[in-house]
Amino acid sequence: MATPHNTAEKGEIARLVLMPGDPLRAKLLAESYLEDVSCFNAVRNMFGYTGTYKGKRLSVMGSGMGVPSMGIYSYELYAEYDVEAVIRIGSIGGIADQVKLRDIILAMGASTNSGYAGQYRLPGTFAPTADYGLLKLAEETAKERKLSVLVGNVVTSDTFYCDDKTANDTWKKMGILGVEMETAGLYMNAARLGKKALALFTVSDHVYTGEALSAEERQDSFQEMMELALETAYKFL
Repeated sequence: MATPHNTAEKGEIARLVLMPGDPLRAKLLAESYLEDVSCFNAVRNMFGYTGTYKGKRLSVMGSGMGVPSMGIYSYELYAEYDVEAVIRIGSIGGIADQVKLRDIILAMGASTNSGYAGQYRLPGTFAPTADYGLLKLAEETAKERKLSVLVGNVVTSDTFYCDDKTANDTWKKMGILGVEMETAGLYMNAARLGKKALALFTVSDHVYTGEALSAEERQDSFQEMMELALETAYKFL
């Protein structure tokens, strides 16, 4: 049954969904890598597609920006459409000194300044983490493809323009690899609903060095990360 944000009917979405933040990147990925593609959602231009990758059924859908947007779309995929796993794919800003442009980061955990976990009324602080099986599968696939990957903790921030200019300094002290805006919400939804989730990123810029990939460089680098996600999904399916 359709939701307020998704016009798909039951059965139109695959067991695993790749989720870039940008719905146009979802469209590009579907058109570039999937066969027999059909669009299952265009509400608010948050495009979703299902097709086949090497003969296996796979879906891709945008998540939008920020935890609230990711929270809505991933929750509905898990709870209303029987999706088993979501792999977030996107860009991340490097924080740690060892992080370089074009590196691929696999988010083992997602620290956050978001209040999303408040809804669960837990008697402590929840630590959002990836599904270990998906994480291990992605790391093994990256090694097979001879890709440079880092595995560790990222931070999901609610603020792109943060008034506290020391925030990244304190996260850096705790070994955070990079900063993005959606993963903690995805990992919490997966945990609450007994599902699987993983986020992987291309480092597009670095907070401290000021380095940043050009639009053309981003396209080339993101292709490696997207293909890693596709191959990981293929093995999972």
